[in-house]
Amino acid sequence: MRLRIAASLAALAFVVILILSLSLVFLLHEKEEEFIENQLSDQIEHSMAIWRKSPDEAFPNTPAMWLYRMPRGESGGHGKTDVPPAFADLKVGNHEAFIGSKEYHVAVREDEQARYILAYDVEDHESRLSSLVWITAAASVLLCLLTWVAGYLLAGRLTRRLESLASRVGSGDAASLVEPGMEGELHALAAALDQYRARQTQMLERERAFAANLSHELRTPLTGIRTDAELLASLSGLPEAVARRGERIIGNVDRINGLASSLLMLAREARPGAAEEIRLRPAIEAVWESVQLASGKPAQLRLEIPAEAGLLADPTLFDLVLRNLLDNALRYSEQGDVLCRLDGSRLAVRDTGSGFAEADLERVFDRFFSGPRGTHGLGLALVRHACLACGWAVSARNTGQGGEVAVDFGDSLLPLASGE
Repeated sequence: MRLRIAASLAALAFVVILILSLSLVFLLHEKEEEFIENQLSDQIEHSMAIWRKSPDEAFPNTPAMWLYRMPRGESGGHGKTDVPPAFADLKVGNHEAFIGSKEYHVAVREDEQARYILAYDVEDHESRLSSLVWITAAASVLLCLLTWVAGYLLAGRLTRRLESLASRVGSGDAASLVEPGMEGELHALAAALDQYRARQTQMLERERAFAANLSHELRTPLTGIRTDAELLASLSGLPEAVARRGERIIGNVDRINGLASSLLMLAREARPGAAEEIRLRPAIEAVWESVQLASGKPAQLRLEIPAEAGLLADPTLFDLVLRNLLDNALRYSEQGDVLCRLDGSRLAVRDTGSGFAEADLERVFDRFFSGPRGTHGLGLALVRHACLACGWAVSARNTGQGGEVAVDFGDSLLPLASGE
């Protein structure tokens, strides 16, 4: 941005200076031409007057001028040399003529006795004009460079304030962004950002309050429904179809409770609790047993994790991540095992399904994202929510054998695991 501002100012200065310089050179050139024409006219009139009185004193007293007199009816000239052919046939008046590369201004006059030709070598004038052009060009370039440097420094002052403002916005600093002494435009931007953050905070608070209230209000009736369904299913002598419906009601109530808990989790800011040392293999096996029991699928878990691999993390958030990853992999596994592998600091969970649609990979962690292969629900959204809170990185990809979701624990992985 600084370079663009400086370049724009320098370009603007260059255009202005160029226009002014061309105008100045053109004006000076016209004035020089007018001066030469006046000088020639005055000099030839003066020389003609003197010639009539005293021909020997009629020559101009400047080495850059030559006066020629051609008496009527004669082809020869009276003066220092014969009349050059380039001047001899010129009509009465003022002219510009060239002999080789040299330019001359020529005045031609006549009276009853003779024809007078006054030639003026304008080399000195052209040299001065050329010097002026070069000096003007050099000054223009120097002024453009100075404008560029000044623009760069002035733009830096503005961009530094913008960078400071951007860093404060990015850091999540809750203090007002408006500072004393701010420029008017920057003050307006900071005030607008303050208002936007206030509105965003209010919207988030309303969303969190709504989710918390909804979750709380749903639990009481859901608990009653589940209790009634359990009592109904436990009655003896009921038809098998009724008992199955009771079990289905219980399962649906549990799923609604889980969904409400997930929404509440997403609405709240996840904050890791006290970190504890967790052994990966036992923790994964325990969660897998619970997930597989609820699913009823015959898939097996294949672990490629060192026996003593460990992690330092909040057990609750780690359990949430692990449970959703394994449940997601089990749900989409068509046949074969679910693979759980530790590669460096990355824990990858791979299913044996058809994988993710390529168009879904950028948005599989969004809440209730609906892609070509259906809705992804809240599981992976919860995984990302917990990973962001813990400082972990989560990603998804296709492996050719199924979909894979990986969590990079970074420095949270214990050194023993990285040394295995």
